[in-house]
Parts: sequence; structure tokens; C-alpha cells
Amino acid sequence: MKYNELNISSHKNPKRAGRGISAGRGKTAGRGTKGQNSRTGGGTRPGFEGGQTPLIQQIPKLPGFTSHRPKVENIYTGQLDQFAGKTVDTVVLSESGLISNPYVKVKLIAKGDVTKKVTVRLQGASENAIAAVQKAGGSFTATPQLGRTAKEKSTK
Repeated sequence: MKYNELNISSHKNPKRAGRGISAGRGKTAGRGTKGQNSRTGGGTRPGFEGGQTPLIQQIPKLPGFTSHRPKVENIYTGQLDQFAGKTVDTVVLSESGLISNPYVKVKLIAKGDVTKKVTVRLQGASENAIAAVQKAGGSFTATPQLGRTAKEKSTK
């Protein structure tokens, strides 16, 4: 007979507590005599330290919550007139100082009037903003966000 051919079960029958003196765990069923832990439902809640302030309450809490989602920067339709006849994209907007850098997501929001024809190529725009640009004779195209190259990542 080999070790892997042994016909045994991994399940061990539990001790039946409180089933008489001869059962081995009768009468007090291994709980001792009297006291909080001998009773049904006895004991303390997790973390209780006998009235002393529990450790979990002594440790200072971490401040706030930090979201790692990239922020979307907004551009308004009233700011587009200064780019008359041009194609407006993230590179042009960052050069003019309206957004922080060309690698952020930018959304066009309807606020102010567009009077000149502008071609807009950004990541997003509201329906009213698209309608305002088209009414002025321009167009809107949704483009993906610009990615940084490996060289630019290492210098920052």
C-alpha cells in the first residue's frame, strides 16, 4: 500500500459538547465555571479593551480621500473667437495658456457666443457647444487624448 492510496477522509467528527459527563466535554462543556465567557452570547465585542480606549481609536485617522482620476479641463465657446480660421486642439490651447498642458482631457462647454468660423478638435463637447460652433460655420471633431512620449515622461 502506498501513501497516496490510503482510503482516509480528511473530515474529523466534531466533539459533541455538553452531552453528559461520560462524553468528555459534558456539564460545563469546556467553558469553565461561571463568568462572562461561560454564558451563551457572552464575551466582548472585537477590539474591546476593558474600558480603556481601544487601539483603533487611539491611532490618528488619515486625512481625506485622493482621487487619481485625471481632471478634465473646460474651455468655453466664448473663448474660441480668438482662434478665428484656425484648428483648435489641445496644443494650440496650451500655447495660448487656456489649459495647463497639451496632454490633459479638454471639454468644450457652451458659455458665450461664437461669431467666427473655427474648427474644433477636442476630447469632448456639450451638445449646445457643438450646435453653437456649427451655427457659426465651424465644425467639431472628437479626438483621443494626446499621450506623452517616453522622453517627455522622464524629464518631468
